[in-house]
Amino acid sequence: MAHETAERRPRLAREMGLLGLTATGVCSMVGAGISVIPFMIQRNVPGIGSDVLGAYVFAALPAVLAGLAYAVLASAMPRAGGSYVYASRGLNAYLGFVASFSQWFSLCVAIGVVSYVLVPFLRDIAVALAWSEMAAVLERGPVRLSISLAVLWSAVAINLRGVKLYERLIVPLMFLTFLLGGVVIVAGFWFSHEEFAAALLARDGVMLPPAPAPTGSPSTFLSAAALLFASFIGFDSIAQAGGEARNPARNLPLAIGIAVGSVGVFYMLFTAAVYHAVPWWYVAEQAQQRDLTAPGLLGYLLPPFWTVVIVSAAAVALAKDLPAMLLAVSRLMFAWAEDGIFPRQVAAVHPRFRTPHIAIIASGGMATLGVLGSHLAGDFFLGVDILVTSMLVNFLVMAASVWWLPTRNPALAREVRVFPSHGAQRIIAVGGMVVLSDFLMVHTVKDLTAPVEAWYFRSTPVWLVVMALGTLIYWREVRALQASGVDLDAHFRALPPE
Repeated sequence: MAHETAERRPRLAREMGLLGLTATGVCSMVGAGISVIPFMIQRNVPGIGSDVLGAYVFAALPAVLAGLAYAVLASAMPRAGGSYVYASRGLNAYLGFVASFSQWFSLCVAIGVVSYVLVPFLRDIAVALAWSEMAAVLERGPVRLSISLAVLWSAVAINLRGVKLYERLIVPLMFLTFLLGGVVIVAGFWFSHEEFAAALLARDGVMLPPAPAPTGSPSTFLSAAALLFASFIGFDSIAQAGGEARNPARNLPLAIGIAVGSVGVFYMLFTAAVYHAVPWWYVAEQAQQRDLTAPGLLGYLLPPFWTVVIVSAAAVALAKDLPAMLLAVSRLMFAWAEDGIFPRQVAAVHPRFRTPHIAIIASGGMATLGVLGSHLAGDFFLGVDILVTSMLVNFLVMAASVWWLPTRNPALAREVRVFPSHGAQRIIAVGGMVVLSDFLMVHTVKDLTAPVEAWYFRSTPVWLVVMALGTLIYWREVRALQASGVDLDAHFRALPPE
């Protein structure tokens, strides 16, 4: 009878096509961070100077290897909560849960931060349009908090209403993001350093200093690359939507490849364009004194209308992050609950909209704490560092899953449709494990040696605390499964039901 009831309950609907999956990855990857991180990195990694673009290119390497690992695993295990399912079936259930739990935690916090920092972009649009009263209103704490929460829960509502509505919104936003970002690319390559120097003198009465000698080093380059790797985080959202993809064995790997490739090219062009117009040494100097953005830097060269356009582009890039990221984190919770290592109620599916509504609302609640916590945030890059640590570990686990899948789960290994050759899979796995381990080591050393006021300003200890919390949850739920007579080995070898 229990089996019959489980079969009759509502299930996720496979309604998302290739375009929607690609848009999910792109919209999770391309946020306003592209307008901030490549320039504020001059403060966070002093001495990177003119090597930012090279570090960006190098940062794409682990993303590509991780993307290949995801593509291999997605072709064989197209289920909701992809990264958890891949690791639990291909490697180890515990590692799959705690790695995805830290991923869930950091992404939920990131969703809250994104919701909170959207409001200053709206304020900047008002300033550019000379709406001074509106700009002043948006500076008020209660107003900013209310707008942030309204935007966040609007994204929650979109996710609750089902994949079709979500897809109709997210696909146009993907194209709009590329279109508006194209304005920055054209503008950046249109102007030169000499024109920027003239604009700086005319507007601020400041002479552009001569270019200093480069001061970078290999360790500086690697530290910058590890941080810029954060820009490629998000394509894994495609894998989390595996339970709602049409023709998943084909569309999931293809969407991952398209998302990583298109976003990588976009990042390189965007960053190169801004540094083509604005000298790196000016960016490095100003980053020590104030927060910089691409719109703020190019504002010296553009008329107000185009400044509004590129600030709007950053606002759109931020807003469209939210539905895609919420889809990803809620499907992780759903997958845990489906597997019995999280409260079963979280796996409930809405009978009309066919969405995991409790998981979506719970993820929105966690993101709300991120909004509230942003009032106390002292460093933008602390959140980025935590996210980088979580995702490097998660991607490392994915690479290891590719290696161990044929040994631990031969039946599922035979279902792989992307790089089905064991030799190719081992090359991807070894390359991924080596490169991702190196990036994680560089990032961790930088974090642990940075001068900070207290331990909780370091990403590594915070991440370890989250992992410890995940461990407690896992062992409590696993003991309950064992007590109910579940064969854990067989349970974690079979795929969750469709």
